[in-house]
Order: sequence, then C-alpha cells, then structure tokens
Amino acid sequence: MTRKQCNEMGDMAKTNPAQFMRQVRQEAGKVIWPTRQETIRTTITVFALVVFASLFLFTVDVAIGWAVKQILGLGG
Repeated sequence: MTRKQCNEMGDMAKTNPAQFMRQVRQEAGKVIWPTRQETIRTTITVFALVVFASLFLFTVDVAIGWAVKQILGLGG
C-alpha cells in the first residue's frame, strides 16, 4: 500500500459523525428500492419455497425413519 493510499484511508477514518450521516443518506439515495409489487411477488415466492422444502424434508425424514425401522427389525 502506498503512502498516498494510507493517507486517503486515514482521512476516511477521521470522518465526523455529521459528515458520515450525510454520506450514508447520499449512498441510500443511490439504492434502487424494489416496488411494492416486486416485494409482494418475492415474499410469496419465498413462502412457497419454504412450504415446498418443509414438505420435501418431512417426506425424506419419514422415509428414512421407516427404512431404519425396517432394517433394524423394529417395524413390527
């Protein structure tokens, strides 16, 4: 790292709180926020995938449990 880069990093570390908050607001203004429709669609997709994954893992768990019981002779 060059001396100039160290100096620039040192200057960034010395930012006062008010300037830091201005920079945060400025950066937040650059963010492209999702629309309400995109947020709803994404939320529904996440819930659907969670339900699907839960049912899949439940099915696998029951099947493995049944197989282990059969192998160990505990299946009755």
